[in-house]
Amino acid sequence: MKKLMIALMGGAMSLAALPAFAADAVTLQLKWVTQAQFAGYYVAKEKGFYTDENLDVTIKPGGPDIAPEQVIAGGGADVIVTWMAAGLAARDKGVGLVNIAQPFKKAGMQLVCPKDGPVKTEADFKGHTLGVWFFGNEYPFYAWMNKLGLSTEGGPNGVTVLKQSFDVQPLIQKQADCISVMTYNEYWQLMDAGYKPEDLIVFNYTAMGNDLLEDGLYVLEDKLKDPAFADKMVRFVRASMKGWKYASEHPDEAGEIVVENGGQDENHQKRMMGEVAKLIDNADGKLIEAAYERTAKALVDQKIISKEPSGAWTGEITDKAIK
Repeated sequence: MKKLMIALMGGAMSLAALPAFAADAVTLQLKWVTQAQFAGYYVAKEKGFYTDENLDVTIKPGGPDIAPEQVIAGGGADVIVTWMAAGLAARDKGVGLVNIAQPFKKAGMQLVCPKDGPVKTEADFKGHTLGVWFFGNEYPFYAWMNKLGLSTEGGPNGVTVLKQSFDVQPLIQKQADCISVMTYNEYWQLMDAGYKPEDLIVFNYTAMGNDLLEDGLYVLEDKLKDPAFADKMVRFVRASMKGWKYASEHPDEAGEIVVENGGQDENHQKRMMGEVAKLIDNADGKLIEAAYERTAKALVDQKIISKEPSGAWTGEITDKAIK
């Protein structure tokens, strides 16, 4: 009996010494710096939604010198946030990106011009300087100019494109007649700089039907073929969209969480989250196929991609994640 007790105690001690079941690691690369544009992911981490799905998620901020498509291609991330135009362009060049979820249902991109300036309508663009960001953000702008039949090489019958800085200084300093802004970010920087809504003429890409899909979640096609990885992404998307839903319903708290994780200016982050919530819609993360087709066609028409892509998105992950 004594030997049996010793054996049982030894077995119990051996079990206690075993490490806890490790959570599945996921590295997410963001498209830009820490801000409420990505609040859903920070909220999901802070609120334990990832932990509930047995995930250990690392969120890597982006920046002006970080291309998410290059990061994932080099093995530095499992999943990235990027705009579909940039994702399809990378896929066309051999980086097998696949959209597995589309948290942003609407685009936040706009072109704004001072009301007292020379541009009042699209017909006034000719001969003027328009600002847009690059690093993949220029594709919707070029698609719009292509739709209007305007050259982007300058001259009296085209437009001069200013490679815009990631702020509103080109408009304030009159380097451009119009600049690009996001509804949730730079537009409000203009308000903070003293502009009023009535001082601006706004060309909203979504309102004009020129919007291309922004801020989707992308993984590498080869990795997605692994059932274990696909299951991990189902859990990641489910938790992330739960985070987005919570953030949309609690914008002030979400803004605070973003600041706790490195975001700047709490009031700005709270305001940003309120605007981002308008783009998230019902937080199901499901891609609208018509929006995908519009995005792909615009890129083909511009010759940014060589042909209509195949297999560039899947609904299987969101179908399993969101019931």
